[in-house]
Amino acid sequence: MKLAVMGTGYVGLVSGVCFSELGNDVSCVDKMEDKVLRLQRGEVPIYEPGLQELMQRNAEAGRLRFTTDAASAVREAEVIVLAVGTPSLPNGEADLTYIMEASREVALAMEGAPKIIMTKSTVPVGTNEAIERLIGSLTSHPFAIASVPEFLREGTAVRDTMNPDRIVIGTESDWARERLQELHRPLTDNMLLTDVRSAEMIKYASNAFLATKISFINEIANICEKVGADVTQVAEGMGYDKRIGPSFLRAGIGYGGSCFPKDTQALIQIAGHVDYNFKLLKAVVEVNQEQRFNIVRKLEEMLGDVKGRTIGIWGLAFKPETDDVRDAPAFEIIDTLIKREACIQAYDPIAADNFRRKLDHPAVRYCGSAREAALGADVLCVLTEWPEFLHIPLADIQSWLKQPNVIDGRNIFNEEEVANTELVYYSVGRPNMNKGIKEPVAYLLGAR
Repeated sequence: MKLAVMGTGYVGLVSGVCFSELGNDVSCVDKMEDKVLRLQRGEVPIYEPGLQELMQRNAEAGRLRFTTDAASAVREAEVIVLAVGTPSLPNGEADLTYIMEASREVALAMEGAPKIIMTKSTVPVGTNEAIERLIGSLTSHPFAIASVPEFLREGTAVRDTMNPDRIVIGTESDWARERLQELHRPLTDNMLLTDVRSAEMIKYASNAFLATKISFINEIANICEKVGADVTQVAEGMGYDKRIGPSFLRAGIGYGGSCFPKDTQALIQIAGHVDYNFKLLKAVVEVNQEQRFNIVRKLEEMLGDVKGRTIGIWGLAFKPETDDVRDAPAFEIIDTLIKREACIQAYDPIAADNFRRKLDHPAVRYCGSAREAALGADVLCVLTEWPEFLHIPLADIQSWLKQPNVIDGRNIFNEEEVANTELVYYSVGRPNMNKGIKEPVAYLLGAR
């Protein structure tokens, strides 16, 4: 099949490359000439394991190309994939400016065979119908609209795209449904065929539920610290229940990135527009926002006033295996520490440059290694669970630090490792490991 992918951001680039890997002829379109030139040279603008190899192989095979010529790509394609950004507006709503501009551009370029307009951008319910009205007002060329949301995770995007849990195809067109089933059949037979609005809602509902699981286990972790339970054991016990499952039950400092924060806020706004108060999801967002500040509170428990203290930071990306720092918890944590006049030594294996572009401050020194970030610090804070950190002996960490203080915001170290050191150690929801932190309050049934 011939495809034109509008937008070479995370979703567009990964989708385009993976569709070409399936043997399709794919043109990836972007307005930014510099970005297209980089892609034509084989340079990948994002860090995503496995993506560069696939991109190079399919470009060399002639199945994948990058262009600024949207009109030519649209004319030649049977399927046009809308994969442009839908960032948040100040009120939390999705900004549909770019997707409507792309739709207009597609409409004015269409000719030849009938087209399928396949939306992979995350858009509010009703957006595809608005796209259909816009395109229909600009052209008489035959086309069909479909919503095919993506469910990839940054850091495992290629694997998720090539091995999906399911494919959701929402369309009212029998012809488009059959062609899109054919396009996706090499990936999986597990396809859910729905109407357009249900497909749009499935994406938001999925992300909102996963965000809810994260905030829930973080609330449980906070209670565990107070009653003397271990959240890792609690989560394991919960996860054995098939109705719950183990995924997204890792306590930590909260979610970030480009999807969960944006999509939860957008769904709250969608609900508000139909006069529904989504109280549960509002609480999820509030819990997530508050969770990251537990790091600051524990710092002050350890050190008292952080003014003039040196804080080592390991990890700036919102999660490992990505250079994405959008809404990373590290921003608010570091910004709060700067305002309290602490000195920061920060290290991330991949994301430091992206982070520095957003937070370039004299109080923050960006380091070239984990050792450099920890050396001479009064406390070390682990904010991203990069595999590199797991392989550093705790004895080495203790020897690098000025004071043997560690706050493990991602629970990467285990009890036996910590017990063999003199570290004053705080984790999330594991009070028995929090050496140096006040003991949890004993809870007795009926006690007041």
